[in-house]
Amino acid sequence: MNTSLALEIKSVSKHFGQTHVLKNVSLDIQPGEFLSLVGASGCGKSTLLRVIAGLERQDSGTVSIGKKSVDVLRPNERNVAMVFQNYALYPHMTVAQNVALPLEMARLSWLQRLPVLGSWIPRQKKLKSTIAQEVADMCQSLQLHDLLKRKPAQLSGGQKQRVALARAMIRHPAVFLMDEPLSNLDAKLRVHLRNELVDLHKRLQVTFVYVTHDQSEAMTMSDRIAVMDSGEILQIDTPKTLYDHPNSVKVAEFIGTPKINLFQLTTGDSQSLYWGRTQIPQHGACPGAAWLALRPEHLVIDATRLSTCDVQSWAQVDRLEDHGSEILVHLKLEGFDHSTFTSRLSSHDMSQEFKAGQSIAVGFDLKSALFFDGQQQRLATL
Repeated sequence: MNTSLALEIKSVSKHFGQTHVLKNVSLDIQPGEFLSLVGASGCGKSTLLRVIAGLERQDSGTVSIGKKSVDVLRPNERNVAMVFQNYALYPHMTVAQNVALPLEMARLSWLQRLPVLGSWIPRQKKLKSTIAQEVADMCQSLQLHDLLKRKPAQLSGGQKQRVALARAMIRHPAVFLMDEPLSNLDAKLRVHLRNELVDLHKRLQVTFVYVTHDQSEAMTMSDRIAVMDSGEILQIDTPKTLYDHPNSVKVAEFIGTPKINLFQLTTGDSQSLYWGRTQIPQHGACPGAAWLALRPEHLVIDATRLSTCDVQSWAQVDRLEDHGSEILVHLKLEGFDHSTFTSRLSSHDMSQEFKAGQSIAVGFDLKSALFFDGQQQRLATL
């Protein structure tokens, strides 16, 4: 059953002493949406998650779930479940006991929870039997049914993460909050559990708010992404829109792997713009532009494509990275002596070989270029 509710964060601010951690943050998250909060360490994303959960109290602003304010409610009253980076499993309990704990705390009285005396309290056995069946069903869905009697020390990192998810899911919360749940896992297991989380979200159709510093995780999992910096939300949109149409240099540099190429432009006579030593055609120049950004796949070095480029220059190959399906060519461009830039090529479509120290032509199409002003805010192209 879909119990998902909308989550609204309005003008939330938070200070820790003199440090302004959250600055007037507002978010409107739709029921069943998978929204990721991304940004560098210390940008405020985990603090925002803790404010939603009720683990931190904001200095100002409101948090509403299902159009009802939860600001005065304790964490256990907010109908949210949180999965932490360190799993937070009880080491003395088995998998079954860890998963059952939220239901036992919610459904059993303190007397019913007593190890010996509790079995003599009316309805305790029936309630415990119902909880055990729900635990078994939940663990079956997450492929934990063979691990019910094990303790956390006997589990792998991926198994511990699934136990933490099962414990959160079994309450059927309206909102799932996840604070970098995959960051402690190796690369292969992260990819596997990333796919499991996406499948889980599709199956449950519950609102997910996912905190990560790994933008590739956010890009592959999310319906929308909110990019944060210094306690503020710089931009919130779909992964494709953030990649193709970032509204600032900070967003452009954070989204995308490898990192976007950023060039500082110079102005010549008659306000002509120059990319290094090459003039940008007047019909494509963006008035007021101070910076130009190109995704690695848009910095063209393949001879078969160069003839169609609007702007061309020269570069020297610095080094190559062969990733099998693609090759990253790191370049030193003419007019940018102290910086290295990256071109990405499909290894299957390469029409020529490149070697370190080689001098080659480079170029780009104006339609693929992103222009920014002196404050590094996006300019609309003509």
